[in-house]
Amino acid sequence: MGASTGRANSLAYHHGHGCLVANEYHLHWKDSLVGLQMLLIAFGSLVLVPLLTGFDPNVTLFTAGLGTLIFQWITRGRIPVFLASSFAFIAPMIHGTAAWGISGTLCGLLAAGSVYLVLSGVVYWKGSQTLVRILPPIVTGPIIMVIGLSLAPVAVNLALGNSGDGNGRLVAESSAIAISMVSLFVTVGVSLLGKGMFKLLPVLMGTLSGFAVSIFLGVVDFGLLSEASWFQWPAFTAPTWNFEAIIYILPVAIAPAIEHFGDVLAIGSVTGKDYIKNPGLHRTLLGDGLATMLAACFGGPPNTTYSEVTGGVALTRAFNPAIMTWSAIFAIVLAFVGKMGALLRIIPTPVIGGILVLLFGAITVVGMSQLVKSQEDVLEPRSLAIVGIILIFGVGGMSLSAGKFTLAGVGLASVFGVFLNAILPHPTSHSSHRK
Repeated sequence: MGASTGRANSLAYHHGHGCLVANEYHLHWKDSLVGLQMLLIAFGSLVLVPLLTGFDPNVTLFTAGLGTLIFQWITRGRIPVFLASSFAFIAPMIHGTAAWGISGTLCGLLAAGSVYLVLSGVVYWKGSQTLVRILPPIVTGPIIMVIGLSLAPVAVNLALGNSGDGNGRLVAESSAIAISMVSLFVTVGVSLLGKGMFKLLPVLMGTLSGFAVSIFLGVVDFGLLSEASWFQWPAFTAPTWNFEAIIYILPVAIAPAIEHFGDVLAIGSVTGKDYIKNPGLHRTLLGDGLATMLAACFGGPPNTTYSEVTGGVALTRAFNPAIMTWSAIFAIVLAFVGKMGALLRIIPTPVIGGILVLLFGAITVVGMSQLVKSQEDVLEPRSLAIVGIILIFGVGGMSLSAGKFTLAGVGLASVFGVFLNAILPHPTSHSSHRK
């Protein structure tokens, strides 16, 4: 992660007239503006998931804030991270809402949170290296790539002014291309050329630019915004039992759970603390899992630790974890502002599509990066089989059915990846067997 920097290893966070040791939890109202700034950094990515999947943005804000507070409680307030919408679940959420509705999809997301709890127990019992052996980069890398590649058609359809599935025209193609390309290139430009805090806000800048072009082209309908009240109770939704959703979504949790391990290492490198040992990876996994399960109970998307906020911590050197408490409080308060949700809903889909072209590509590259960093020889027969089958099953839409039970896409690719890694002999053991 680019957020890591040697200069960030300073363990002092200056506050008022005194000095706080890094990661010492100290809630003070003077830190509230820094907390609001951290929420602003996360905001663009946070609201993209509900906008794309049909979930309620206000509920998403509420569950992000509540999930962060739960995570802080589980980890004893020692880690300066903010939890919000996970991109890894976008593909199954889009399929789920179309197939089973939001409430049925929430059942699968609730089950996905339980994967974190199981992994937390494994880490507590056997240690963190057991997790790496079960889910090495040769498995998680291509799974993450599948998540990004399988979403490519959705991003392109939205960028062209169509619905996510390509079946409906929402904005004229000429206007949609202009809007989406402005959103895309402003996002890229800010990420490359932005200075200071602006460098941490590429998604927000891209969204604002695309929205401005949309207004100029007359494709924004402000009617919903004017009709919305200032105070509005979020549209909370409870999960309903759906076994198909559980089977489809459950395996997807494998990839973000492994990515969580990297996120914890990254924030530790920024603050100079070993969070794998204290409070422990088992606690961070437990906190993330409970935050995800709690979000599903209210109707929100799964939560994950946000890399953008880690970058903000590195830049501002605001190491006090209580700052994230303020971020969580602001998120919860904004969840009850009706006009906030209405404003997010009137953003034309090409704005989102342009940004998603970059973000879904970035997810794919993250998976590639895991493979490269692992230094695996992907042309070696064992690695070739694992990576190749995961990619083709996942991107090609392979599915297996038995009665009402169906396993497809990312879920099927994940299950096969773990299975193949467990049964296929390693080159050394294979060679010794032949001898």
